[in-house]
Amino acid sequence: MSRLKIFTDGGARGNPGPAGIGVHVVNEQRMQVFQQSLFIGRATNNEAEYKAFLASLEWLREHTKTTTIKAVEWFLDSKLVVEQVNKNWKIKEPRLKKLAETAWETLSSLECEYKISHIRRENNQEADGLVNQALDAI
Repeated sequence: MSRLKIFTDGGARGNPGPAGIGVHVVNEQRMQVFQQSLFIGRATNNEAEYKAFLASLEWLREHTKTTTIKAVEWFLDSKLVVEQVNKNWKIKEPRLKKLAETAWETLSSLECEYKISHIRRENNQEADGLVNQALDAI
């Protein structure tokens, strides 16, 4: 059994504007397990942050079909997404509420411990770099 740390980030150039996501996953030895850099079209910054988190959930769901994971800790630099997904803040925007509901549904199906934490942007450089890579490629 293993533990994973998942760093996600999303961003848009313009708000809304061209948007990308980045997902960076490491194991207990800090070795990279997975990474994703993806252009997602036009979105707001908050939508991109949510979509990055959802992409990590989708990857984890597939990964756990073949690998036993004991615990996962997510690190996001979006305080809004962290607080909304953790159900500490209300969600007024209907599009974000739909994304949060998708996240809650997937999280409820996980068979491992998990924690979702906020980190400062400078501590999320890998995922941020993946967002910029996706946006620079368009």
